[in-house]
Amino acid sequence: MENFTMADQKFMARALYLAQQGEGRTSPNPMVGAVVVKDGEIIGEGYHQQYGGPHAEVFALEEAGKEGPGADIYITLEPCSHYGKTPPCAQKLIDSGIKRAVVAMVDPNPEVAGRGIEMLREAGIKVEIGLFKEEAQALNEIFLKYIESDYPFIYLKKAQTLDGYIASKSGDSKWITNTAARLEGHKLRHRVDAIMVGIGTVLADDPSLTARLEEKEGIDPLRIILDPLLEIPLDAKIINQDSKANTLIITSIDFPPAAAAASLKKKEKLLKKEKVEIMSCDSGSDNYFEINKILKKLHNKNISSILIEGGAKLSHTFLKEDLIDKFYYFIAPKIYGGSDGIASFCGSGPELMSDSVDLRIIEQKNLGDNILLIAEPERN
Repeated sequence: MENFTMADQKFMARALYLAQQGEGRTSPNPMVGAVVVKDGEIIGEGYHQQYGGPHAEVFALEEAGKEGPGADIYITLEPCSHYGKTPPCAQKLIDSGIKRAVVAMVDPNPEVAGRGIEMLREAGIKVEIGLFKEEAQALNEIFLKYIESDYPFIYLKKAQTLDGYIASKSGDSKWITNTAARLEGHKLRHRVDAIMVGIGTVLADDPSLTARLEEKEGIDPLRIILDPLLEIPLDAKIINQDSKANTLIITSIDFPPAAAAASLKKKEKLLKKEKVEIMSCDSGSDNYFEINKILKKLHNKNISSILIEGGAKLSHTFLKEDLIDKFYYFIAPKIYGGSDGIASFCGSGPELMSDSVDLRIIEQKNLGDNILLIAEPERN
């Protein structure tokens, strides 16, 4: 890595902070921040504010204006080199007269992948790479997974008692965790493109699945319901609320039987009036889906991240298929105290404890008397 100064670190830290301001609004693009500096002072800054809008470098260079020639720019991600929704930022940097660019990480997008840096260097701009690379990668973990694989980034959220229960035997779960923990969960909803639950959760809890924040308006995620038999009630909150986000219901391609086809077609027609899209997918004999195929279809629809907030069965499927990228465990100081409640996962576990899923705790937060553990699976 280059020898970066304390000033370099300060300005890149500022760029990372700015990048995060675009959270929830840039997908499937990355979050990017940029800071223009001259004579040790910031003369321009910006961040990518929304998908399809100007990139971070554009805002920063426009604010710098005539002071831009001869300045340095700090960018959290390599500037683009191709025409997409906007013109290439690398060329804009060249035209602005920037003399030095400090870039946190190279863009893994095959349409860029080093070409933006190459353009700058060929134009005589000094480019230094790698300052706060790990922080930049962590900020854009969703984008990296989306670009480098056929799957969205998967978060799994659990709100549970100390002894591992997410609901009582009657299905009651309001409220296991405290207000601070629930707010943190809404922040997670704001971050992702979509939230997924099974029809069992809809029938049991009648959730809204919206992002309700305190300090700013939350961006509601697309609501995805796995509903093989199209059992969702027409008066369910999830499809009858004031929200800009749509709902996607995934049904079985083998359903309905001929006798029920007419009535279900009528139900489909009514649902589509309520911003509901219906997508049919293969399901097995137990009317449960091949999750891998569904995730690839969702990736193809530019869905880069999904929060799994469904019940124990859906969680178990994602766990067994090794599809979870990050776990969010909200733990309340409560003991359910029985063996008849609803546990975090419903399904068969391994014979040996040594075959259980190993996690690496990457962050721990105290939320009043609740604890949030954020973890990643240990993969070989």
